[in-house]
Amino acid sequence: MSRRDIGTDDYRVRVRPGKGSRPRTKIRPDYSQKPRGQVYRIDRGRYHVRILETQIEVVAVKARELPHRSVAIGDICAMTGDLSGRKDTLARIAAVDPRSSQLRRTSEEGEASGTERVMVANASQLFIVTAVAQPEPRFGMIDRCLVAAYDGKMHPILVLTKCDLADPQPLIDQYSMLDLDLVTSYSGGIDTKSGMEILDPRAIANVQSLAADKTSVLVGHSGVGKSTLINALIPAAQRLTGAVNEVTGRGRHTSTSAVAFDLPGGGIMIDTPGVRTFGLAHVGPEQLLQGFPDLAQIASSCPRGCTHAQVESECVFDLCTDSRILLRVSSFRRLLAVASKADWE
Repeated sequence: MSRRDIGTDDYRVRVRPGKGSRPRTKIRPDYSQKPRGQVYRIDRGRYHVRILETQIEVVAVKARELPHRSVAIGDICAMTGDLSGRKDTLARIAAVDPRSSQLRRTSEEGEASGTERVMVANASQLFIVTAVAQPEPRFGMIDRCLVAAYDGKMHPILVLTKCDLADPQPLIDQYSMLDLDLVTSYSGGIDTKSGMEILDPRAIANVQSLAADKTSVLVGHSGVGKSTLINALIPAAQRLTGAVNEVTGRGRHTSTSAVAFDLPGGGIMIDTPGVRTFGLAHVGPEQLLQGFPDLAQIASSCPRGCTHAQVESECVFDLCTDSRILLRVSSFRRLLAVASKADWE
């Protein structure tokens, strides 16, 4: 065995021995019998988890072997460590169970541009909240969220807020033919004690009925009224609300992280931060068309191999004369062309 070259012949130099290579074992720990918990909040590397069997809430860290961003709000996880929930104790997320659904989006801004991210897991419904005015509705945002809902195996529900400021009928007509539920909400003024907006009780009752005993997610632009809706559904949530900028017509971010809340009548509502982009770079053309079920039926008559893009000469979309369908075709082709870029109407 040759002597290790340490770069000097000085006998006084002592070299720390190298680390031995320990063979890796193929046997992995079995977490199938460990207690399960559901993640309801993520805050600066700490995961707030509710143990399903005991309903004890614990703070946990992620196991080192789990990849970065492999745990999302709503995930069911195998839990180890201290599950007592006492102050200054930490549990550990050892494994993540398979998801029944997931809401994904691709970042389009900053250094994380192009990175796919799972926002919420294991939710069955997606409430897409949009204002009829202040800020103005963006059909591109609604269409992107619909695509994400269908792609993530979630039922979409469109909630139109601030209907007292403008006529909601154009929006209703645009999406009434789709397989989704639709809720309209009118403002009832401002509460003199709390200073918070009062929402139409009928709209609150409709949302409560649709969300009962289900896990739902709220998404929407900043300033459309998501936090106001959460506060009306769950007064104890106390989510911050903000005004819309009169110059830009955009809302200010008031919610900084996704949080899951228990609904009084049963069920879970997950409030997400207001978004200004909702990238779909992870969704292929075929999956994109699934987000437009009204167009998918028409596209079945297209020639084989038709991409439904603007340049196709025999695409049946170009034969449509219905104005509502033409708007949907325009939105679909815009997403098809620039799905990996920010594109708002």
